[in-house]
Parts: sequence; C-alpha cells; structure tokens
Amino acid sequence: MTDRTAPGRNAMSWFEGFDAIDVAVAGSRVHARVGGPREAPALLLLHGFPQTHVMWHRVAQVLQRRFRLVLPDLRGYGDSALPADAPGHAQMSKRTMAADLVALMGQLGHSSFHLAGHDRGGRVAHRLALDHPQAVERLAVLDIAPTLDMYQATDLAFASAYYHWFHLIQPAPLPETMIAGCARDYLHAKLGGWGSGGLAHVEPEALVEYERCFGRPEAIHTACEDYRAAASIDLGHDRDARAAGQRIACDLLVLWGARGVVQRLFDPLALWRAQCDGRVSGRAVDCGHFLPEERPGETAQALGEFFGA
Repeated sequence: MTDRTAPGRNAMSWFEGFDAIDVAVAGSRVHARVGGPREAPALLLLHGFPQTHVMWHRVAQVLQRRFRLVLPDLRGYGDSALPADAPGHAQMSKRTMAADLVALMGQLGHSSFHLAGHDRGGRVAHRLALDHPQAVERLAVLDIAPTLDMYQATDLAFASAYYHWFHLIQPAPLPETMIAGCARDYLHAKLGGWGSGGLAHVEPEALVEYERCFGRPEAIHTACEDYRAAASIDLGHDRDARAAGQRIACDLLVLWGARGVVQRLFDPLALWRAQCDGRVSGRAVDCGHFLPEERPGETAQALGEFFGA
C-alpha cells in the first residue's frame, strides 16, 4: 500500500484530512481516499458511471465526523487500474469489482463494514452483498433497481431513457471510437442529462476531475467493458443467484431521484424487497439521478441515520 497524492492530481480542499492511497489487490490496484475517525464504524462509498470517488465529496464532509470513510475509484475508473480484457468481460464483472473492494477493506483492517453505492457502484454493492454477506453490515443503493429486473423490463421507454446501456455493449471498438471523437461533450451530456438542472449540480473542480479521468481512450474502453459485463457475465451471476434463492441478508436502504428514470419506470422498493431478507426501507429524493451531488445534505442525513441506527 502506498500513501500519496500524485503530481497533477487535484488533492481538493474537500478532502482535507483524507489520505490518498493506492492498494494492490489480486493483481490489480485500487486508488482510494480514506478519512474520518479510525475508531468509527467503517463506511465504503462507491461511485457510478461516468464519475469517480469525487462524486461523494459533499456527502463525505458531513459523514466524516461519524464514520471511517473509504472512497475508492472502481476498477476501470478514475485513478484505479484499467484492466486488460479477459474472456467474457470477466475483468469488469461486478463479482471481480466486488472482490477488489473486499480485499481493499481487509487491508485497511475492516473485515465487515457498511456499504453504499450509487449507479454502477450500487450494482457492485449488490453483488458484494451476495458474494460476501459476512462483510456487509448494512447496505444502501442509490437510484437503481436490480440489474436483471431492469433488463427484463426493457421496453421503448426504458431503451430511450437508458440508451447507453445498449450503445456501450456493442462490440469494440465502435462505441469507443464514437465517444472518443467527442468525449468531453459525451461526458457533459451524461452528467447533465440525468440530473435535474443540467450541469448545475457539478462543481467546477469535480468536473475537471471527471474530464481528466473519463477522456482517456483506455478509460472509455473499460467503461464500455463495464456495461458489456453487465449485459453478459453479470446477468448470468444474477440468474444463478436467484435460482439458488440467494438474497441480500442485511438491512437495506433504497434511495432514488423523484425526477429520474427509476422513479418513472420502476417500483424500486418492491423490486428490492423481493431480493432482500433484511428490512428494506427507502424513499424518493427531490432530484434527478445524482443524489449525492444534487441533494448532498439530504443524502448524507439519510445515510447517516441508516448506518448510525
């Protein structure tokens, strides 16, 4: 494990008091920020597409007083390793990504922890809770329904709203080439189109980080591979889990944007209750997709109450 802030990497005053670390895990490497009282309960916060751990910065400012926070970049994103391709997109499967994070937390001294994930991070968190139930004390997912349910319910409305699910899974290098031609515009369209007020919720410093990390051709490829895995190997893992009667064992908090696609097209509480043996609670938040940035205070309060109960 190394402890550093690399030259050219924006340390950001938001993360004052946090350590920037790189941790070797199973032949890969995870970059993360760690902060908060060492004796406090551990809380792992996972970002989504097309972002990095920086999306949690406002929430972290509130929660760092009560929790030992670990904010990683998922493999294939940010300053974590961008893995080489493997058969069946296994290098970007949610199972592999979850294993990275269990190894990370173990090296930091946490055999069990609280866990929250937004967007793709929520899907990694779901798989982590299924594969490593002993590690997850409580789980929160933000603005997602279970992946298998969302794919099975695909219709014109969903395909139109989440067209990227179907664009990014096309064979390489077609989507990579198309995105690389206007990576900044594509990134801005995703960040602005899923929020409730364009790019107003993204602070300039965060936008610089998202542009720096997403704009690299190899990072565009690993993001596409994330979605290719979601539509193939991940669905296989999800179907196997359901066939075996495997469900989330811990209590679950579900939050979603009242002005987003999940609210419009799905019943997230019902879908998550069907996949959980613990107590499931949750509600819509008055925003679009990016809860931690659009409604950071409300999101931090909800997570703090749930994990601190």
